[in-house]
Amino acid sequence: MAPTIAVAPKPQRFLEAAAAEEVLRKRNEELERELKRSMEREEKMKQELQRTWERLRVAEEAEERLCSQLGELEAEAVDQARAYRSRIFSLMDQLSAAQKLLSSSDSLSQ
Repeated sequence: MAPTIAVAPKPQRFLEAAAAEEVLRKRNEELERELKRSMEREEKMKQELQRTWERLRVAEEAEERLCSQLGELEAEAVDQARAYRSRIFSLMDQLSAAQKLLSSSDSLSQ
């Protein structure tokens, strides 16, 4: 069996490895901070999306109510227009009859 010789790590390599490890540790910490900020932004965006979704739902319900009310008002306006038209024709008939009556009474008095 041959004798083994232990080789001590060179101080320069040890310092380089420690420096590289420190750089990696700092980069890892930086990435973790970025991830945390990204997750916080994502959570805020989810909350904002939820609030926007709720506002949209409320707006759609309001639109449906307004459309329903508008339909009711249009139907009421049509009914009123028909009633007014009917009343106008009735008044025209009465006026026509009154004019005929006046006309006939004028011709009788002459």
